[in-house]
Amino acid sequence: MATTLKTNDFMEIMKGRRSIRNYDPAVKISKEEMAEILEEATTAPSSVNAQPWRFMVIDSPEGKEKLAPLAKFNQTQVSTSAAVIAVFADMKSNEYLDEIYSKAVEQGYMPQEVKERQIAALTAHFEVLPEHVNRETILIDGGIVSMQLMLAARAHGYDTNPIGGFDKEVIAETFGWDKERYVPVMLLSIGKAADEGYASYRLPIERITEWK
Repeated sequence: MATTLKTNDFMEIMKGRRSIRNYDPAVKISKEEMAEILEEATTAPSSVNAQPWRFMVIDSPEGKEKLAPLAKFNQTQVSTSAAVIAVFADMKSNEYLDEIYSKAVEQGYMPQEVKERQIAALTAHFEVLPEHVNRETILIDGGIVSMQLMLAARAHGYDTNPIGGFDKEVIAETFGWDKERYVPVMLLSIGKAADEGYASYRLPIERITEWK
């Protein structure tokens, strides 16, 4: 897939990021470019490379109308953004491991015998893995991919806002997903900023770090 970056300056991408709440509603993102952004985001690492993230791109008027009552105090992001991406974590992501590892073998990333050994070990692992441990792990992976998604969006010239204030209990089933399987991580509004956003203070490293 071709990449249509606006900038490849990592420091500008990272340090210039702002949480944008108000977007230019005239700016849309094509399905092709959104797919590029998501593909770039999914180069993020995940536990045993299970890639538990699942994305729901809400960009239609009908989808946004469904989302609005669930988004609480984040109505401006929903109404003005090009899209809101709901990031979920899949409680059954281990079901994809054979496919993922088989493709790794096919593409020369992993020998067949390593794949077979790892799949056997991981199958046994997931059979006894406590649900709460699985949930904690996939939520961490969901957070990692969400940050990478925000940076990828900036590289394409768009801005984002991570949103935790939404109705996590009903969002999956509102859009027809199994709420027991798909755990909401966050919403990410994405679009072209209508204002510059605000810089924010970060604690100095000596306040938050110890060397041992």
